[in-house]
Amino acid sequence: SGLSRLGADVLEIPFIEIRPPSSYMPLDMALQSVQQYDWLILTSVNGVTAVAERMKHLGISQSSLASLKIAAIGPSTRKEIELFGAHVDVVPDRYVAESVVESLRGRVEGKRVLLARAKVARDVIPTELKKMGAQVDVVEAYQTVTPVSSRKALLAAMASPNSRPHVLTFTSSSTVRNFVGLLG
Repeated sequence: SGLSRLGADVLEIPFIEIRPPSSYMPLDMALQSVQQYDWLILTSVNGVTAVAERMKHLGISQSSLASLKIAAIGPSTRKEIELFGAHVDVVPDRYVAESVVESLRGRVEGKRVLLARAKVARDVIPTELKKMGAQVDVVEAYQTVTPVSSRKALLAAMASPNSRPHVLTFTSSSTVRNFVGLLG
């Protein structure tokens, strides 16, 4: 990793595990009528992967997204969408939900918006877009769970004051929540 190249002794412990949604039905129904939407918002690479896999499973061509405008939360998500063969119209300057909302201000009023995301996520995007006058459908594309197997590794890493990490990095709010939960 980049931190290792800088001389850090890196210990990686996963705090989230990606799993399929509890049911594919809402996502599948939305994708089968995806051309009725004006916007598709994807807030993670995992969401892009889930949507792409379900479209393939359902036999829906990526060309069915051609009439939609697509918003990606950040450059990694944008890259994944483009690898899927779709065009990204909006990527905010800051890669958080509030910036997605701001980047869509004046563009979604009276429009139908599909937000495919994790089962547990902050409601900033749908709440604020609805206030702007958009009709927003939120569908679960995947879910994140706490990997129970990581508890032992985390507790071992934190056990001794001499071996505890000096720096902790997190990739999402879910990883922070799960870190705290695993520590007990």
